[in-house]
Amino acid sequence: MGYQETEFVMFKSEKKTRAALSVLAVMLGAAAAPVSSFAQDASADAPAQAAGAPRLGWYKTCSKQEDNDVCVVQNVVLAGGGQLVTGVGLISVTGKINNKSLQVSVPPARLIPPGIAMQIDGGKAQKIDYLMCMPDRCVAQIPLTDAMIASLKKGTDLVLTSINFRRAPNPIKISLEGFTGAYDGEAVSQSKLAESQKSLQDSMQKKADEARKKLEDAQKAAKAQ
Repeated sequence: MGYQETEFVMFKSEKKTRAALSVLAVMLGAAAAPVSSFAQDASADAPAQAAGAPRLGWYKTCSKQEDNDVCVVQNVVLAGGGQLVTGVGLISVTGKINNKSLQVSVPPARLIPPGIAMQIDGGKAQKIDYLMCMPDRCVAQIPLTDAMIASLKKGTDLVLTSINFRRAPNPIKISLEGFTGAYDGEAVSQSKLAESQKSLQDSMQKKADEARKKLEDAQKAAKAQ
């Protein structure tokens, strides 16, 4: 399993939209194979599960897209089974197009009007409106400002809260440790990213094997009784 790619459309003109869509291969670890689809019932929604899930932390990827340079500083929260719970990316496009945006991806079956609430260290929540919803995820987006970047650099925790179809809030906390280094530092090379993703995949596979063995042992014990 790897990270699921996500589209974003952040420009109004047709030309800019095409440029935005070309960044599809950048957001959330482009080179990787897709992870499993989000669970509609989203048992992966539970913050407790997300807290113990494997992750890469904050990292930056950059690529050349036609006449533009595109960099994404991102963090991905996975459920124990590898499903994407929340992905956040700060997207900077420079060149013929100059644009900065913050994008958040969450599972589907969300209530659309509330959007996603973003809080830094328990401060005032900022609403991020949904840009689009697809069968496997909903994507919200907001312009990225210098003030927002400064707050993220100073902060300790980022909380992103969506409302699921049961009308229950689903807060996901993401540590901001390492954010400043990723934002101001060099982009991760494809080889290093692939190495990190392989390590993550191996960890997830090990946990899956351990869980399967426990289940098999429990079944054998039950039959023996």
